[in-house]
Amino acid sequence: SFLLLITLSNEGTKILSDERKPVALLCIGCSLITSSVLVLQKSVWKACYKSSKMPAKSTVAILFFEFVVSLGAAILTIVAMPHLDIVTNVTILNGVAILSALLQVISQHTAQERNRFLVPSIGAFILVLLGYILFLVLYIMKDPADSRMMTWVGLAVGGSFLVSLTWWENYLRLISENSSSIFLKRLSMDIRRSQNILHILSSLLRIAVTACVLGAYVPLNKMDWDVVRFIPRRETTIIGIIIGVQLISSALCHWFSLVACKMHAIRRCFILPLYLASLAVMALLVIPVIVYYQDYKTSLNGTSINFTSYCDVVVDGRSGNLNASVFSNLVLDTMNPNLVPLVEVFSNPEPHRFSGSAFSWWLGFVLATVHLWNLGLNRIQRTQDLFIRRLYEGGLIEQSLLLNTRFDIQTSKKPLDPVKVFLCATMWHETYDEMMKIIISLFRMDKYRPKKEGQTTDVTFEGHIYFDDAFSNVPGSQGRHVNKYAEMMVDIIREVYRYETHRVPDGLTDTETPYGGRLDKLLIRHKKRWSQVWTNSNSNNFIKPSWCGTRERNTNKDKRTSNRLAYTRKKHNTYILALDGDTDFQPASVMLLIDRLKRYPLVGAACGRIHPTGSGPMVWYQKFEYAVGHWLHKTAEHVYGCVLCSPGCFSLFRASALMDDNVMKKYTVKASKPAHHIQYNQGEDRWLCTLMLKQGWRVEYNAASDAYTNAPEEFKEFYNQRRRWGPSTMANIIDLLGSTTLISKRNPSMSKPYMFYQLFSMASSILSPSTVVLMIAGCLTLLLDIHPNAALVIAVIPPVIFLGISFKIKSDTQIQIAAVMSIIYGFLMMIAAMVIVGNMVKEQTILTPSSLFIISLACFYLVTALMHPQEVSLIVFGLLYIVCIPSAYLLLTIYSMVNMNNVSWGTRETTPPAGATQQAATSPQSQADKGKALKPLDCMQKRNSLSQHQQSFTGESVPLISRTSTSWSPTCTCCCASFSADAANSLCFLPQDEDQFFRELTATYLEPLPEDKKKQKQMADDLKELRNKITFVFFICNAFWLIATFILQLTQTSVFIQVPKIDINLQLTGEYIFIDPIGFMFILAFVMLVVVQFIAMLYHRIYTLIHFVAFLDTEPRTERHRQEVTKVNTAASLHDS
Repeated sequence: SFLLLITLSNEGTKILSDERKPVALLCIGCSLITSSVLVLQKSVWKACYKSSKMPAKSTVAILFFEFVVSLGAAILTIVAMPHLDIVTNVTILNGVAILSALLQVISQHTAQERNRFLVPSIGAFILVLLGYILFLVLYIMKDPADSRMMTWVGLAVGGSFLVSLTWWENYLRLISENSSSIFLKRLSMDIRRSQNILHILSSLLRIAVTACVLGAYVPLNKMDWDVVRFIPRRETTIIGIIIGVQLISSALCHWFSLVACKMHAIRRCFILPLYLASLAVMALLVIPVIVYYQDYKTSLNGTSINFTSYCDVVVDGRSGNLNASVFSNLVLDTMNPNLVPLVEVFSNPEPHRFSGSAFSWWLGFVLATVHLWNLGLNRIQRTQDLFIRRLYEGGLIEQSLLLNTRFDIQTSKKPLDPVKVFLCATMWHETYDEMMKIIISLFRMDKYRPKKEGQTTDVTFEGHIYFDDAFSNVPGSQGRHVNKYAEMMVDIIREVYRYETHRVPDGLTDTETPYGGRLDKLLIRHKKRWSQVWTNSNSNNFIKPSWCGTRERNTNKDKRTSNRLAYTRKKHNTYILALDGDTDFQPASVMLLIDRLKRYPLVGAACGRIHPTGSGPMVWYQKFEYAVGHWLHKTAEHVYGCVLCSPGCFSLFRASALMDDNVMKKYTVKASKPAHHIQYNQGEDRWLCTLMLKQGWRVEYNAASDAYTNAPEEFKEFYNQRRRWGPSTMANIIDLLGSTTLISKRNPSMSKPYMFYQLFSMASSILSPSTVVLMIAGCLTLLLDIHPNAALVIAVIPPVIFLGISFKIKSDTQIQIAAVMSIIYGFLMMIAAMVIVGNMVKEQTILTPSSLFIISLACFYLVTALMHPQEVSLIVFGLLYIVCIPSAYLLLTIYSMVNMNNVSWGTRETTPPAGATQQAATSPQSQADKGKALKPLDCMQKRNSLSQHQQSFTGESVPLISRTSTSWSPTCTCCCASFSADAANSLCFLPQDEDQFFRELTATYLEPLPEDKKKQKQMADDLKELRNKITFVFFICNAFWLIATFILQLTQTSVFIQVPKIDINLQLTGEYIFIDPIGFMFILAFVMLVVVQFIAMLYHRIYTLIHFVAFLDTEPRTERHRQEVTKVNTAASLHDS
């Protein structure tokens, strides 16, 4: 399309008359500056969105290169190429690789290392230079007296040389790294630091230079710009289609090239198609010419005619009306008798000079980019690591994409940067089935163990399971014994291992520790937050090198620096996978999260798609609620900023982020104020993410990383869980909003616009009770056919009564009342929906506030579900979700606010969740039950050696509780179960330094909190006071919203917005619908929020697909692995049946 625009600007073409050539030249200029405009927009957005540094004065001087490049591009495409034939224009663009080839030679020579791409780079430079020589000889020898043509040829060669400077930055980095010049090193570093500002300045400069060249060339060539305002419709259509195709196809080509590289399809979907693009264009342009020429010769009935005569008769002899088809005229316009190479192709039987220059350019271009065939890429490679410049060159798209790819000197294969992942699961009174899930999931990770002895991989795993409260007092005993949950855990380990290896563990090892087996709440502070503190600190102990402490002072300065760099790198490459005791996941889900942390060094945590499991209406509701939360809310947070909560049931954390200043140290702070109990203890995972975001770390979401966890199946348990989550979420978001200025400066992903989005979402959440009340009032208005204000008063009475009595009755009674009201509200919602549909049919219109809301909401959720094909069936639960809106957004909100002072956990405190399978540790299972529970273990490879399996699974002994007949004392130590083939019920001790580390850790952070009844009473009173203040402000805001709506409806003034009424056939009825301003604001806000989240979802879905395809393409798929997958799927099917 770009070459067609150049052809239309040629003097010999007929589609556009000579006086209208400025139109085609203007389109060429638009094609050139479009990429600069896009770069300008992106750079301005990044400069506002992230912190940008101003370049040094010496660095600004590089804008001279941008000036030269833009000048060369404008001269080549606007001035020179319109006077050359279309085939020459195709081939000469490959000549822009000449300086890239020369810079490749220089950068490889300065490296002073052997490199196999040095010879191709030298050959590329020679071939491209030879192509220019043959090109000049062709035109000079054809007509030496044609000085005008010599001018165009000289400008074309000079312009292409200037354009070849475009990719200078690709080689400056390599030359500066291998050079002793301090100036080059500082220049390269400053360019990287201030690239946003430099891109803004260079984009403006390139737009200005292109505009100046275009504006000066038209009058100098005796053309008038006024013709641009008066263009016939036919020419306008032709030009519009061509320029539209050019702009859209160039942008899509760049994007798809980026996708191909990220998907690891660089050879078949990126390099090869771009190599063949020039040849394909030549074929598409020359073949129609040959066909038309042969058809004309056939029509002459044997009369001989050469190609030059054919062009004189047919091409120049066309009438000015051009009644033939556009395609025919475009083909004939390419047959200009003044276009030397094309004439030579058909006239001269041995066109050596033309074919020689074209072949030299193309082969030189191929050799200049042949290193890309061996370019090593990772999954979801960062764009800045793929391309040196942000976008593309509009005039030479395929050349710019290949030459813009980073040129890295590859002397040898780089060693793998090892990553260590600690899979840490915390347990608290899980049932047998829940424990079985986590153990099976951990055993699945054995897939990534090296298959051969001595073989290494870039990712190693180590599993740890931590119990929170695993001891109990036994009557008549002097010590504490492990409880039934810990015994059950050991039985499951034995059972899974026996099923895996067909062997029985030979024995257990008792290890004395200073922390009670990491289990005893009398020795270590219990509950979830302190379990996570223990997990992260324990992992730090494994990372800590042996030279830490006094030993480091005995080493020299260089050694200490080297040690510290190695320690920093080890922390950065150590990850902790936080798991709940009932989480079920596949190895692929873990690897997808690892990819995010490996590719992006600022990512401190990444979470996956959590799927609630269970049965019953409460679980059905949560399935759709979780789906909407992940489809829309989490994707919007990921795209526009950072995810605010990485759930503790399945999240991967970077050790260096957890060990950062003011993260783990502040995370270990004891709650000393009422607000601390709500923010710190009620939502520990969100609190941890808040600290990481404040320190500048990014938290991400990967939709392809699936994990399954049990959800509350009872109404009471669900309400108690959300009673913790609601106030904690509000407290952490308010904390972030209060630190907006600090966070936007420190965290490059958290901008002020994104914080405004969170403020808007927070305001919507606060006003959700009053919004639900207004929705209920609308339902009552439809059902009872009463005035809206009367319906509003009726709708307000039940929640106000529920709010008032909730301060006086127990929480269990509140839940019972809320359950009854939820049922009533559910029936009301269903009846109202049917009435709305009936009114739509009765009134023959869909343009009412209620019908618009229902239709738009249904369409929105339907389209969103269709964007997730694997989860589209969840849309069925959307009906239940809509029916439960009053319960979830009104009654649950009241319950959460009133019981904010209750800081107990609320779930699993005494008994397992209702409905879950319970099994005592000592009760035997039937053989059928064992097979049913262990069928997923078919995916694991069988091992012949017990010790081999231990090495493949953990690398060290897994911290588990063992069953034993001896009693335990708080001052004594307890044990870790360690599968060992040569140790049976033996006793061992921790190393001295490890023992000392845990004693200091426990003394500093994890000693059990002393019980002070007076302080507890005072804290309870303070919590109630805080509850009263927040509840008052919360519901006052909702009251203001309701009062404003009531007054506007009561006055019935002209303060309304008129909307034309249309029928079902979308025809105007002549009537109007009146919407009050507050209702209109609500609809407008809802639409804006939906659009913002929907755009983010589309963006996130595309890049999730890219990541998943790249993962499938790069993961090893041996025959053994395929058999394992088949067995797992078969076992799952049998289990479901």
